[in-house]
Amino acid sequence: MPQLNFLDRYSAYALALLRIVTALIFMAHGTQKLFGFPAAPERGLPELLSLSGIGGLMEFVGGLFILFGLFTRPVAFLLAGEMAVAYWMFHAPQSFYPVLNGGDASILYCFVFLLLFFTGPGAWSIDATLAKGDSTSPAAK
Repeated sequence: MPQLNFLDRYSAYALALLRIVTALIFMAHGTQKLFGFPAAPERGLPELLSLSGIGGLMEFVGGLFILFGLFTRPVAFLLAGEMAVAYWMFHAPQSFYPVLNGGDASILYCFVFLLLFFTGPGAWSIDATLAKGDSTSPAAK
């Protein structure tokens, strides 16, 4: 099998694409809960300070932060926690199997956000731009 190490130079860009696409899709869950867009949830829009309303706020605002790569690590950590809670509270009680309980997206989001927590945002992020301006930051070197 040929070596594919030449792809390593693109890893920061691939990570950025994963971050951006994940954020855009994740934000759609928030816009649905907060604004009824692209379609209102089956049970209607939740109260803003309800569990679903707070989840929608986290998904929309947190998704914006992830999209632009701003405070990526702490926001990703919070969103990974939100997805873990969503899975165990709402999906797992329905069935042991994620494909049957509808929680496969929650699991996937949880682990993508954990990856971003450990790796950072990749290329094309406000975090990277800010780190370049801070000469004491290891990311700026």
